[in-house]
Amino acid sequence: MKIISPFSVKLLAGLVAAVLATSSSFAAESIAPDPHAVQPGGIEWRRDNNLDAAFALAKSSNKPLFLYWGAVWCPPCNQVKATIFNRQEFIEKSRHFIPVYLDGDSPSAQKFGAQFKVRGYPTMILLKPDGTEITRLPGEVDSERYLQVLSLAMNTSTSVNDTYKAALAGAKTLKAEDWSLLADYSWDDPDQKLVAAKEVPATLLRLAEICPPGAAATRLYLKGLFALATAEPAKSATIDKAKALSKLSNALASPKVARDNLDLVAGPAAEVTGYLTTAKSPERVRLVTAWNQALVKLSDDATISKADRLGAVIAQVALAKLDNAALSPSLQKDVKKRVAAIDHATTDAYERQSVVHSAAEALGSADLLDDSDTLLKAELQRSHSPYYFMSTLGSNAKKRGDKAAALSWYSQAYDASKGPATRLQWGANYVGNLVDLAPSDDARIERTVTGIFTELSKTENAFYERNRASLDKMGKKLISWNKDGQHQAVFQKIHAQLDGICAKLPANDPQKASCQTVLTKS
Repeated sequence: MKIISPFSVKLLAGLVAAVLATSSSFAAESIAPDPHAVQPGGIEWRRDNNLDAAFALAKSSNKPLFLYWGAVWCPPCNQVKATIFNRQEFIEKSRHFIPVYLDGDSPSAQKFGAQFKVRGYPTMILLKPDGTEITRLPGEVDSERYLQVLSLAMNTSTSVNDTYKAALAGAKTLKAEDWSLLADYSWDDPDQKLVAAKEVPATLLRLAEICPPGAAATRLYLKGLFALATAEPAKSATIDKAKALSKLSNALASPKVARDNLDLVAGPAAEVTGYLTTAKSPERVRLVTAWNQALVKLSDDATISKADRLGAVIAQVALAKLDNAALSPSLQKDVKKRVAAIDHATTDAYERQSVVHSAAEALGSADLLDDSDTLLKAELQRSHSPYYFMSTLGSNAKKRGDKAAALSWYSQAYDASKGPATRLQWGANYVGNLVDLAPSDDARIERTVTGIFTELSKTENAFYERNRASLDKMGKKLISWNKDGQHQAVFQKIHAQLDGICAKLPANDPQKASCQTVLTKS
């Protein structure tokens, strides 16, 4: 299931793998660790969900506040723990800000998520003591770049919004550091507040045009191009495709540029290629060749995190599938070889949560579903969040057309999931698959939805942020399922149960409207 933004290809591409230090805030272990453990000498995270007190401390100490929003099961979150939060440089920097750890399953977390516009896991924001956003830190770059961005952000007194406005106004006072912060801002975060999502491609291309030549301008242009290619629909800006092909080819040909922008190069390669070129054209052949050469170098680069090296492999597979119905045996063999080597080399429990996710995706994308299953099943006993991998096993079975196996895995995943927001998300996913794969099983659908609503009735602030998104997604599925009234009896029962929950919410509670629209077309 997708948990992060389009650029990241759900992986936090580009984070550098590192050996966990004993002073880490998250311990390196060969077995599943306590996801909430804090080690002596590590980051002094505030985990009390008292953001008012945290901001008061930030104000009294004249320090910015670092807000980390994540979840125990989330592969990119575990990648951050294994490759950034354990770094001594990050731990030392944390002494100069107020670090707040906000787990999506903790009390009131989803309400705070709505307040600070954070939905996707992980999201990391540096804020002034008054709550003004300094920057929304990227999760898609390697750890060295991340630390550089963090340092720049901590040394500026200007909000990202003011920097952005000054850039568009043509202010000549902007420094190289300001442009770097704009280039590394999390523009692909759907909750970023600078511009509307549909305006992001054109905005990035405009910034690239007015930015002084250099690394920041290149990164802004590539981000704009990739945002345009993946937009829905891809018509939010116009671009000279011949010029774009030339600039992209030059970037791919430079090992340094490709490495500096590995989150983009190992990202939506197929989408960009499909947008810029036509099937089997000479232009496509040249671009695919150049892109594959860059991807092979990235997948071979031991200084890049294991998950991101697998991201480069996934991009190669996606490119190969653009104009070919079947993958070559040689490419499948290479995928298996690379996955096996990285799997064997990954011993840290946090890193494995990310690496196994990427490895399973690489195998699955290469039509090696049996190998993907074998890898995932072996991980169930050692993962601290096995339900995540159960869901992937369900997706694999669904691809095979094995409905019974798919629903069994989705059911097991829901049963094993922990935490109110997580259980709601996994429950909604199970219901969606029940509607897809067993639409006539009214009793099973009723039983599952009733159970979800029963838990929901006992959850504080249940209709905010990710919870609301999960409920809306499930509601749309159920409305579509009953569009002709063929399941009206069950639909009325679950609707009545939800109405009872909504009725208990105060009239002035913003959750009431969210609750009342879950099962209505409006």
